[in-house]
Amino acid sequence: MLTEYELQALLLSLKIAGIAVLFSLPFGILCAWVLARCQFIGKSMLDGLIHLPLVLPPVVIGYVLLLTMGRQGVVGKWLYEWFGLTFSFSWRGAALAVAVVSFPLMVRSIRLGLESVDIKLEQAARTLGASPLKVFFTITLPLALPGILTGTILAFARALGEFGATITFVSNIPGETQTIPLAMYSFIETPGAENEAARLCIIAIVIALASLVVSEWLSRIARKRLEAAC
Repeated sequence: MLTEYELQALLLSLKIAGIAVLFSLPFGILCAWVLARCQFIGKSMLDGLIHLPLVLPPVVIGYVLLLTMGRQGVVGKWLYEWFGLTFSFSWRGAALAVAVVSFPLMVRSIRLGLESVDIKLEQAARTLGASPLKVFFTITLPLALPGILTGTILAFARALGEFGATITFVSNIPGETQTIPLAMYSFIETPGAENEAARLCIIAIVIALASLVVSEWLSRIARKRLEAAC
């Protein structure tokens, strides 16, 4: 059985990862569509910026967020003065950190899904009088659903496992920013707390594996339904 401390870290992790993915998804679909469908000067630069968190050390991401979104940061100071909104050392900051780190995985999977959609189907719908928005929501998105589901679940799993950016930006505050990886770090640093760390380690592995299995399962179901519909 989990202790109250461990359960708190688990629930907070699910909350932060869920909120991060929920708010990232519209932007992920937009960025993936731009990269998959548009040709413009600077596209390679945009692609590189979107995927930069994949190769940057998470600590660097956390430090950049601290400089920009902290209470005295370039953007964070303005948000605090005008709206009283603060990200540093709060669960909102943790959600922002994991969203930034997991965003490239989401965009990459959704982009592959969009690129698999036959453009001729979209063109045929337009010739029949459908508006671009109607084509996007009734043809493009449904056909790209497997990629969207895969990207969403992979981003959720990545968000659950984020450590470096989170601890750098929002610290390790129990009940506020202490997710499963941060709680494990605290247990590892505490003599005699090896069992607690092992339990959280098992939970993290189970959640990550379950996310991958569910992602593959949902993608197969979506593909079969699309094939049956066609």
